[in-house]
Amino acid sequence: MKEKLEALKVEALAQLEQVSDPQTLNDLRVKYLGKKGALTEVLRGMGGLSAEERPIIGQVANDVRGAIEEIIESKQQAFQRAETEQRLRAERVDVTLPGRNMPQGGVHPLNKVIAEIEDIFLGMGYRVAEGPEVETDYFNFEALNLPKNHPARDMQDSFYITEELLMRTHTSPVQVRTMQSMRGEAPLKVICPGKVYRRDDDDATHSFQFHQIEGIVIGENIRMSDLKGTLLQFSREMFGSQTQIRLRPSFFPFTEPSAEMDVTCVQCGGSGCRMCKQTGWLEILGCGMVHPKVLEMGGYDPEKYSGFAFGMGVERIAILKYGIDDIRHFYNSDMAFLKQFARN
Repeated sequence: MKEKLEALKVEALAQLEQVSDPQTLNDLRVKYLGKKGALTEVLRGMGGLSAEERPIIGQVANDVRGAIEEIIESKQQAFQRAETEQRLRAERVDVTLPGRNMPQGGVHPLNKVIAEIEDIFLGMGYRVAEGPEVETDYFNFEALNLPKNHPARDMQDSFYITEELLMRTHTSPVQVRTMQSMRGEAPLKVICPGKVYRRDDDDATHSFQFHQIEGIVIGENIRMSDLKGTLLQFSREMFGSQTQIRLRPSFFPFTEPSAEMDVTCVQCGGSGCRMCKQTGWLEILGCGMVHPKVLEMGGYDPEKYSGFAFGMGVERIAILKYGIDDIRHFYNSDMAFLKQFARN
């Protein structure tokens, strides 16, 4: 049996020396040291040995097992080192190379315009107020001098959820909520940016969802001239210092008198072009003096206080400012379009 063990040792060491991959090494370990391996098969014959021979053969078997395990462990360590070195070479980072430029995002053009408008009015002493997009009929219409069945409601074709709840059609409800929260205290100067919803055609100039920024000022002796001066200052900061404005009579249920405001064409400067249809003017917003009934429903005494209000579409301002020809560009997630503004 001693000869068999020595022969097994020589055979195993010879095969293990030639191993070149981890899988073959594992196969040979099982072949010689496994439960059904060659060494186990030889040791099963120890039952026929005398008491004097068993310790001797046991010692030889341990030596054979130790020699085989030693070379297996040595080979395993060598394979692990080689694998580690290969992975390090593959993952090596040359710290002297220039860094890779990561793609950068940018602010959406509508958000840029909203932020710019807010900055202009914050600089004039206004504060920003916000309110819910799902609004009650009272705040959206009735508190703005638009009682039920008023014909002017047809101007704002609405998305109703229930008879008394709807998606707000303008941000004017925020003005009313702010007025009521002030409990008749003045002065009040706020702008109200946000999304609004109207059932409208989806074309180059209309969308069922768009953005508005409305503003309101309430105090003693507020006049139409204050409104005009405010809007002139806004227009010149938004479109350039040479911009002129004009007010045209109009009608809104919540203001009296009411007006539409035009600015000199941002493309031709007022000389006339295709963009302004040769008129030299572009309409950008509606405005007027706050109706006495709106003041009263907002908690203000119309005999003591007066005010003005205005409202503009953010998409309209952005279209004019950037020369965009289709409102749908703002919502199509076209990266080629949006990247133009990321560089600004």
